[in-house]
Amino acid sequence: MSKKTEKTRYSDPELQEFKEIIEDKLAKGKEQLSFYLKQKEEMANSSDSKLKGLDDGISTVEAERLNTMTARQRKHIQHLENALIRIENKVFGICRVTGKLISKERLKAVPHATMSIHAKQNKR
Repeated sequence: MSKKTEKTRYSDPELQEFKEIIEDKLAKGKEQLSFYLKQKEEMANSSDSKLKGLDDGISTVEAERLNTMTARQRKHIQHLENALIRIENKVFGICRVTGKLISKERLKAVPHATMSIHAKQNKR
């Protein structure tokens, strides 16, 4: 007679587990961002990098690469911070397309995910 009801959200202990994963990834992400910013600063302050025309071209490519990596890292950090807000609001892990829970395996791999694999595949 007891019909198993589908879970609509993760429990507080589960949310705490995800929060720890995200905070760890966030710390690593901020460390990586700091590294990129330091590299950019060193490039800007270096007079050696602009000795010859060839070096100038290489330094431009490297500066662009660092800018891209910095932007990607900032975006990743923002996604992780948004995930922490969803945890605080107890809506973390709910697919924004289907309204069902995203699998734990997916959230452990990509803790800032907002869509289930099924919803993401059907989006294409």
